[in-house]
Amino acid sequence: MERLVIDTGDTAFMLISMVFVMIMTPALALFYGGMVRAKNVLNTIMQCLAAIGIISVQWVLFGYSLSFGPDVNHIIGNFDWSLFTGVGMLPEEAYSATIPHMLFALFQMMFAIITAAIITGAFVERMRFGAFLIFIALWTTLVYDPVAHWVWGVDGWLRNEGVLDFAGGTVIHILSGISGLVAAMLIGKRAGYGRTAMIPHNIPMVVIGMAFLWLGWFGFNGGSAFAANGLAAHAMVTTQVAAATGMLGWMLSESMLAGKATTLGAASGAIAGLVAITPGAGFVPVWTALPIGFIGGIICYTSVAHIKTKLGYDDSLDAFGIHGVGGLWGAIATGLFASTAVNEAGADGLFFGNPMQLWIQVEGIVYCALYGIAVTAIIVLAMKACMRVRADEGEQIVGMDALEHGERGYAYMDSLGALSFSKPIDAPQYTTASAKDAKRLAMTE
Repeated sequence: MERLVIDTGDTAFMLISMVFVMIMTPALALFYGGMVRAKNVLNTIMQCLAAIGIISVQWVLFGYSLSFGPDVNHIIGNFDWSLFTGVGMLPEEAYSATIPHMLFALFQMMFAIITAAIITGAFVERMRFGAFLIFIALWTTLVYDPVAHWVWGVDGWLRNEGVLDFAGGTVIHILSGISGLVAAMLIGKRAGYGRTAMIPHNIPMVVIGMAFLWLGWFGFNGGSAFAANGLAAHAMVTTQVAAATGMLGWMLSESMLAGKATTLGAASGAIAGLVAITPGAGFVPVWTALPIGFIGGIICYTSVAHIKTKLGYDDSLDAFGIHGVGGLWGAIATGLFASTAVNEAGADGLFFGNPMQLWIQVEGIVYCALYGIAVTAIIVLAMKACMRVRADEGEQIVGMDALEHGERGYAYMDSLGALSFSKPIDAPQYTTASAKDAKRLAMTE
């Protein structure tokens, strides 16, 4: 058996890509943090930061082994690689033929982290922090890890079926979006939703977050080639093109239907385009990134601005509207536009003579979505039976920053004459029964 040799160029490229993907979670914290009300900015950021801590530990303990370890009945990995046992500095034939095995594992850790952080956008401003910590640990173990094995793990059943997901359209975006929506609906709407204006408090922060997300996405998609080669360059080009056309599609839709193109909309459209291209970035020709991104921007805007309003669900920061819907379109688009001329390891899609690939993609979407819905519902309902998951009306009016962390995001908020939060807030004093008093004490929404 030929001994695998580390390629220093591939390794350097993957080290950089890993760092870029890691940056995406703090970037998401800024993106989400700017979209909430000022009284909830720190709690929103804290959820993303906590995801980094919890999932990093979970991944080393057993998460990586469950996701990518030796297969058990095509459903899950075993525990052979728990505590990174056997995950060393040498290449691993199945996943990392030219880079250290532990670098592949670290790169995949960043994917698990950002997935956990994306979900928070569906239920921020109302989920208690302690409950969130438990939820995200359970969700990653019971939902993300098995699905990652199905789609990416050697002998995973959806991988064997031929489902294409270059960098996580199904595993990350559809799964996080649909799971976040289920959690949000079971937790309940924010206090005052539909009656009180809940507008972003800091659009420049949103744009800064979007900029670093866009930057990180080059590592996200380009790094999924796992080598410094032409395929990585191709994935980066499709990433840039789809992000740009996603922004344009959202801006055009917003201008036509709402009368003005907004900065928040432009930032959201870029993310929609990035989400849409993720599953096909290394499978589809460059020109197809134009319609994939553009249509992604349009359908995500429609989902956020119109469908959500008509159906009345409270997806706080549109985790489902952008990641779930955009990921769904991207997975379908991969079934339409994939070409073996781009990547011999992929397949031809419908427009390149293979209609069966579109059906395979739909199959992957349906099974992953149904599994995410069912297990997320079980997790949330079990937690609700054992603990208080949702902050009540009075607590939400005061704000999650003061309630959960005893601090404010901005000094000016304390100068408005409200309470001093040098000590953590005692939650029981802000029950629903004291909502009127809480409104009197609360600072600006």
